[in-house]
Amino acid sequence: MPRVSARLPRDLHPVAWWVWALGLATAASFTTNPLVLLTIVAVATVVVLARRSEQPWADAFRLYVVVAVVIVVMRVLFRVVLGGADGGHVLLDLPEIPLPDWVLGLHLLGPVTRESVLAGLYDGLRLGTIVICVGAANALANPKRLLRSVPAALHEVGTALVVAVTVLPQLVDSARRVRAAQALRAGDTRRTGRLRRYLVPVLEDALERSLRLAAGMDTRGYGRSAGAQPAERRLTGGLMLLGLCGVAVGVYAGLDHTAPRLLATPMLVLGVVAAVAGLALAGRRVGRTRYRPDPWRWPELAVMLSGVATAVVAWWVSGHQLLVAYPDLASFPQVTLVALVGSVLGLAAAAAAPEPRMAPS
Repeated sequence: MPRVSARLPRDLHPVAWWVWALGLATAASFTTNPLVLLTIVAVATVVVLARRSEQPWADAFRLYVVVAVVIVVMRVLFRVVLGGADGGHVLLDLPEIPLPDWVLGLHLLGPVTRESVLAGLYDGLRLGTIVICVGAANALANPKRLLRSVPAALHEVGTALVVAVTVLPQLVDSARRVRAAQALRAGDTRRTGRLRRYLVPVLEDALERSLRLAAGMDTRGYGRSAGAQPAERRLTGGLMLLGLCGVAVGVYAGLDHTAPRLLATPMLVLGVVAAVAGLALAGRRVGRTRYRPDPWRWPELAVMLSGVATAVVAWWVSGHQLLVAYPDLASFPQVTLVALVGSVLGLAAAAAAPEPRMAPS
């Protein structure tokens, strides 16, 4: 059988796209610098435009962009309505509405300062960038193929995972089909009437298609596990509980510098090892076969490493260049070459990933 070239048009492994997107989202969480955040948004947009397929879920990216814009606008409006911080350059002097004494630290309207508006803008932009990175993963990764990569121990929650992952791509596809169908029909020409005739069928069709997919998977035995002995169930549950407690204690001790160091990294490692052992033991009870498993070649590794490298550079900048990662609100944000190059590293995914497979006509 001839060996297939990795550069032929094919769908990249969905896990690689998700690791890349989570790397960009992690980098965005380490900074409030608008220049760095806008660079990450541009990188995600370029990669999506270059490597998205013609499948229905590829059009979901624009919906995530709209959600991100709404988040930024709402964060700024909250800063204006709930009042900004005391002091600073006043941009707009609004009359303050008095609130009861038991409402501590909050006041409606009042002077709107430049610092408060910029703080809301930076925070909203960081959250919006994370949303756009998640949207990029949804637009690039096949959600149905992603479910095939879920560990066997998590198959029992596969039905809920199907609905959660596929509802937004199905929403975009349903919106396009309902819009085309209503364009051929006559009806209420008022804006409210059009919205009611458009919104209800879209939401109903999207949720129904996701539930139908989940029901089909359940009918075919997805997530069904063979009977296990009581001792094996107790051992699996104990390992999972020990792993959860170990991770919780390790994370808390790592954040609290007054806690003993023995409860930090050693407890975290113990929790992760116990959780992995519990997942492996639970996965042995799930029997399944794979038809044409997704390949993992060097493009998947390159895409994944580009996202991880972006996150690592952003983490280094947040610890060594604080004024770059968290700029002062009273001056124009600065950016260094390291921070800029770290954000642009995500573009390597567009060059490493092969062209997506064309949808069948």
